[in-house]
Amino acid sequence: MSFLFGKAEPSAGNSKSESDMAQNIQIRTPEEAVARIAYLASDVIVSVQPSQGQDSAFSSHLKRYAARKDPGLVAKTEGSVPEIQPVRHNTDPLLSVFAPIRSGRLTSVTTTSIILLTSIAHLYKLANYPVVIHVSLYPAHFPDYSPITAIRNSGWTFIQSESLQEAQDLAITAHALAVRSGKGVIHFFDPSSCSRDKPIAAEDQSLFRELLNLDDVRRYQASSVSESGIYADDGRVVVASDHPVRRPSATANGLVDSAVLGAASKTTSSRGSDKSSQQSNSSAPPSVSSATTIEASAPLVTSEDIYKYVTSIWTQLKAATGRSYNAFEWSGPVTAEKAIFVFGSDAGLFAEALDAAKPDDIYAKAGLITARLYRPWLGAKLPEIVPKSVKRIAVLEQISRKTTKWGPLLIDVLTSVKSGFGSVETVVGHQLGYISPDTIHQALRGIFQNLGSEKPLQNLEVGKASGPEEAKTYNLEQPKLETAYTKILDQLFGNRVYMANALRSNNAGVSSTIAASPEFGFGSLLARKEHRQRFIKEVKLAASTGSFITESPVNWLAKWAANAEDAQKAGELADDVIARLETDGSSVARGLLSSKGLFRKESLWLIGSDAWAYDLGNSGVHHVLASGENVNMLIIDSTPYSERSAADAERRKKDIGLYAMNFGNAYVASTAVYSSYTQVLQAMLEADQFNGPSVVLAYLPYFGEHDSPLTVLQETKKAVELGYWPLYRWNPANEDKGEPNFSLDSERVKNELKEFLDRDNKLTQLMRREPVFAASLSQDFGTEVRAQQKRKARDAYNQLLEGLFGAPLTIVFASDNGNAQSLAKRLGTRGRARGLKTVVMAMEDYPVEDLPKEENIVFITSTAGQGEFPQNGKPFWDAIKDNTDLDLAGVSYSVFGLGDKHYWPRKQDRVYYNKPAKDLDRLLSNFGGKRLSEVGLGDDQDPDGYQTGYTLWEPQIWQALGVANVEGLPEEPAPLTNEDIKLASNYLRGTILEGLNDTSTGAISASDQQLTKFHGTYMQDDRDVRDERKAQGLEPAYSFMIRCRLPGGVSTPEQWVQMDDISTSLGNETMKLTTRQTFQFHGVVKGKLKPAMQAINRALMTTIAACGDVNRNVMCSCLPTQSDYHKQVWACSKKISDHLLPSTTAYHEIWLTDENNEKTQVAGNAVQDFEPLYGPTYLPRKFKITIGIPPHNDTDVYAHDIGLIAIKGDDGQLTGFNLLAGGGMGATHNNKKTYPQTGRMMGFVKTDEVHIACEKIMLVQRDHGDRKNRKHARLKYTIDDLGVDVFRSKVEALWGKSFDPQRPFHFKSNIDTFGWQRDETGMNHFTFFIENGRIENTADFQMKTGLREIAKVHKGEFRLTGNQHLILSNVADEDLPRMKELLKKYKLDNVQFSGMRLSSSACVAFPTCGLAMAESERYLPELITKLEGCLEENGLGKESIVMRMTGCPNGCARPWLAEVAFVGKAYGAYNMYLGGGYHGHRLNKLYRSSIKEDEILAIMKPLLKQYALEREEGEHFGDFCIRSGVIVATKGGQDFHDNVAEEDLEDE
Repeated sequence: MSFLFGKAEPSAGNSKSESDMAQNIQIRTPEEAVARIAYLASDVIVSVQPSQGQDSAFSSHLKRYAARKDPGLVAKTEGSVPEIQPVRHNTDPLLSVFAPIRSGRLTSVTTTSIILLTSIAHLYKLANYPVVIHVSLYPAHFPDYSPITAIRNSGWTFIQSESLQEAQDLAITAHALAVRSGKGVIHFFDPSSCSRDKPIAAEDQSLFRELLNLDDVRRYQASSVSESGIYADDGRVVVASDHPVRRPSATANGLVDSAVLGAASKTTSSRGSDKSSQQSNSSAPPSVSSATTIEASAPLVTSEDIYKYVTSIWTQLKAATGRSYNAFEWSGPVTAEKAIFVFGSDAGLFAEALDAAKPDDIYAKAGLITARLYRPWLGAKLPEIVPKSVKRIAVLEQISRKTTKWGPLLIDVLTSVKSGFGSVETVVGHQLGYISPDTIHQALRGIFQNLGSEKPLQNLEVGKASGPEEAKTYNLEQPKLETAYTKILDQLFGNRVYMANALRSNNAGVSSTIAASPEFGFGSLLARKEHRQRFIKEVKLAASTGSFITESPVNWLAKWAANAEDAQKAGELADDVIARLETDGSSVARGLLSSKGLFRKESLWLIGSDAWAYDLGNSGVHHVLASGENVNMLIIDSTPYSERSAADAERRKKDIGLYAMNFGNAYVASTAVYSSYTQVLQAMLEADQFNGPSVVLAYLPYFGEHDSPLTVLQETKKAVELGYWPLYRWNPANEDKGEPNFSLDSERVKNELKEFLDRDNKLTQLMRREPVFAASLSQDFGTEVRAQQKRKARDAYNQLLEGLFGAPLTIVFASDNGNAQSLAKRLGTRGRARGLKTVVMAMEDYPVEDLPKEENIVFITSTAGQGEFPQNGKPFWDAIKDNTDLDLAGVSYSVFGLGDKHYWPRKQDRVYYNKPAKDLDRLLSNFGGKRLSEVGLGDDQDPDGYQTGYTLWEPQIWQALGVANVEGLPEEPAPLTNEDIKLASNYLRGTILEGLNDTSTGAISASDQQLTKFHGTYMQDDRDVRDERKAQGLEPAYSFMIRCRLPGGVSTPEQWVQMDDISTSLGNETMKLTTRQTFQFHGVVKGKLKPAMQAINRALMTTIAACGDVNRNVMCSCLPTQSDYHKQVWACSKKISDHLLPSTTAYHEIWLTDENNEKTQVAGNAVQDFEPLYGPTYLPRKFKITIGIPPHNDTDVYAHDIGLIAIKGDDGQLTGFNLLAGGGMGATHNNKKTYPQTGRMMGFVKTDEVHIACEKIMLVQRDHGDRKNRKHARLKYTIDDLGVDVFRSKVEALWGKSFDPQRPFHFKSNIDTFGWQRDETGMNHFTFFIENGRIENTADFQMKTGLREIAKVHKGEFRLTGNQHLILSNVADEDLPRMKELLKKYKLDNVQFSGMRLSSSACVAFPTCGLAMAESERYLPELITKLEGCLEENGLGKESIVMRMTGCPNGCARPWLAEVAFVGKAYGAYNMYLGGGYHGHRLNKLYRSSIKEDEILAIMKPLLKQYALEREEGEHFGDFCIRSGVIVATKGGQDFHDNVAEEDLEDE
């Protein structure tokens, strides 16, 4: 049998290799053999590796060949050296295949099987391309074949090799077959099965060249698939010809075997938007539907075609080498009556054992079958190789993760037998485990004994369940299912209890990681409930039809059915019903008795551990609670009281009890069996009776396997008595009975629970009811002890100060973003705690004349601009830098600076890093000052940012001042975060109302500044006059920006007039049309803020959720030429906006009052809200949704958290949307952990479900988004962290539905079309050019007045665009003359601007935006003016070049998608980015850092000239920059910082 596995010596028929290189090479591993073949037969090899720095078993060989520049056989590169693309296994590696294979470059992949399941979506789309994937099965030594069987129906051809020689031959086969068939081929093998093979010679390249057929190769390389997107089918199908051709679409696959080539039937004509493509061609031909095509079409490739191709290859191979291969291989005597069909590692081991069988062995004279061609499954070929004498076959499958009762190969064989497979009578499936040479004979005896028995067992396990120990992989923490509480469940509910994930439960091959999750258990409980509902229907049907032998079952069944949902009554009736059915004995009765357990209403329990209290598991807990389903969760917390702090130090553990109580719809109990057994019983009974989700938290401290009961009892007692684990029950159903919701079963509660009860006034009620508990209840469990300790420390500290006079310490700061100020204040607090007489002030407030009198002084300064002092430090620096009279001989000082060494990446600019701190330290030393410590430098690039350097610097100060070791220092409060502010705000109320009534200042508190964003307003100040006001002793000129919520950007003429009035009377007399497609007002002072909000409300508009950590204004393409279609799409934007609106009544209470200033509370007198979607902390970060209507991407769908692409049906009506998720523009300069990102395709959603799909995505972000780091809190990072497939699965799980495959679409541009256009109904539309969205009057241009006059007479509507422009929409023909007259009068009809100006956009930036680092809206028009001369000279005056500018990297004008962008770095300095996609589909990349206007012009003018001379027809500027090598294309956000043109070179 050994010939079957290629272990024989090469035959004499071998031809000589033409390559000297190959003559003496010895191939030792299958990975090396495969790597050589892939290298020779590919233009591109995607080499999947564990990490970029760690080679795979393939990549080490591939890199070696490439380094030597060994030539391949097909590569069309210089020297014929193929391109090796290393890709990490967890970065969606098959995504890298699309671009090269579609551009006519033969592509292969070398990988382990670990990537296959997560790549299923890509596999379906790549099946109709000649891609070869070589798969080394994982894990080594005992591989799992289930990834292969799981993808067997993805449309690929699968071939399997079993030895080193076969690995080489079948790798050759795979590449030759891919070229001949035009289909994808997966070649898989177990490397451990070749471990005993002898080395083989290198491949015969002349034979390989002949098998490949280079003519076919060149034909494919000469073709390409244009206009295709990674996520869109492009119409490519494969036909039954040696030369694959391209046709528009296919309506059926025409295959003999439905398991094969399924992708062909799914192809549809499309013109997708390829986000990573370098060519944005907008001149694609129209799609052609097969339904309207009448020309003859070639038949699609069938399984028989594949067989024809592969046998042809094997025939040539045999002729040259003597080695023979078949679709199925038989080894054994022709008279055999029994055989084994092996689908697992090292079938050669079985072959050798059968060869060595003794005559009296039960498996003597048996045969062996293996599959070389696994897919397509050619069942008809199996009888051709299996002798007619074979009666029984044992199927051995090595599949660790079974998802069906019968193995996939068993099903294949059974199907073949059923189709007329010789005389085979019995087929028995076996699960193949790990078998060694020592146990092979024992395994065979067991297999054949079972096979020969009269009633053989199916699914018999053979061998060990696990192989040799492998390196550990990371798994989710599994619940520690303790028996104490499950025994109580059994005691209470008996056979009525059902535990979804009880110990030793069999989950049909589901991994323990999944089975441990609440999602899995919840799903099984829902299935259980649905099963019972079906059973109830069966009972009712049986009772109504009366098909029983006796009459008694009918009445009893009817009585039971009426009480089926009452657990007690149903249980009482169950025994009587069952007894009657057993007596009856009819077929109907027997059918019902087969599920007799369902006559009792089960108590459904989901059991887990405190692992679910962490973020990952908590999402599943959330699903259960949010569902409202009547299921119970028993969550066992095993963290001992004495280890509670250590346990939670690294991970944030949530209080599930509080979390569930905040839902309001759940029963919650906190129990501890070693504290109160009775309370546990009571809680479980109440949970079972509660109609809704229940959570029973159970405490069972657990140190290790050998814990004594005494240890557990002591830990439980401490936890309960000190309030760490309070015992309580919360039953919302009690409210209907007039009883209190909350029952406390222990004396103390922890502070978090106290605060929750305070909010609901439950604590007050409880204290009144149980006054004996009042003292304990009103305090945290450890408050008294800690307060006493603090009092003692404070008394000792005060006594110390009475006898001592601490040294003075002056702390002076210069800060531009608050960090230096915060450090200074914290340092001052710590200094006072150490007994120092400390004063803290801003540098600008410090009198320079006092400097020589100081004893100890510390300076803390940040870095602004190009190494400049912040604004509040400049006066001080200016006063001392040229001073010649200062004598600081008696002054001790130190300086700490905050900077970023990468902020100025060019080597000549390194001097700017922390320049203010360095300059100040040097100057003070020159004046004679003595250093308390060396200058401290905080660097944002350090692991903890500036804190890394600060942590080293501060102790040196205390050491120098002699106060390093002071005992009894008070605790510092934790910094207040946005999450704290939201949680404490009482659903966005905060102290906003009090702040508005405070006339002593034009500002509001810092916390309220965060909260007012949710109400649609930001506090700002006029930075143009900031310094002057400071010099006059005035506070900054505070005012507020207000942003409206205007779904889809559609406004009535009446609303336009009202907005104009607001801007004039309450704002700064201008309006801003924003990139969020709405109105924005600036300069609204605090006293006018409330009247402005009320005026907006009277205009039937609102500002709620226009800003803040919620879903903001929903955008929609304007589409003036298709008004009816636009109405349909716009209606969806309105529906989504309304659906995701926060529910808090705070907005109405604060802003909308009656004439007597009485609060109008929508919810009556309630001051407590409930946010069903958002919860009390809302979202981790802002959330943006937009809708694009192809071919116009004028809202930048790829730039938003959710981008919806409207899909039009054949009837011209809206059918639904392709949904993108995870776009976002915000970033931070030089922080490579932040980046812009484009949306990832989720799939297609129907029109009536789109608002729900958006909701579910938002909820997954709510529960999984990063709430600790706001720079990492956007949805784009959540998706990147989880992975697209995992994120999609979470959304679908929450939704309860799956996304459909995306529909075809095509974008042409992301700019507006200006001037007059006519729609399909005969109405007229005019698009105004509103530069950067600013509506204002100037001496030369009365724009604001003109638009107001138009609004007064306009009968249609206004549409605000996402590019900050405006459309006068729905003008009837009879109104055209009047409108054109007004346009001309106010110069509003002028759209004759350069293409660059028309395509430009800028954010507000200075003077009002507090985040701006440079000008934007006020500067971009000037810059364009200076470029327009160059544009005209080079014939580019009308060429649309998308240019955008922002004052900071937060990306409000979406600069990262522009073909050329300028992002403010410092005042007057910008980072320059090139290479964005004209369709808005591709991110640009950094080209130059920190350049000023002269450098910008010096770069742009030659580049524009080069573009004019060298561009290809129809080529856009961004594409040209990439093609010509000016910049490298950005494929996605995660490589945004890679391969930038201006690398950050470190000093040597």
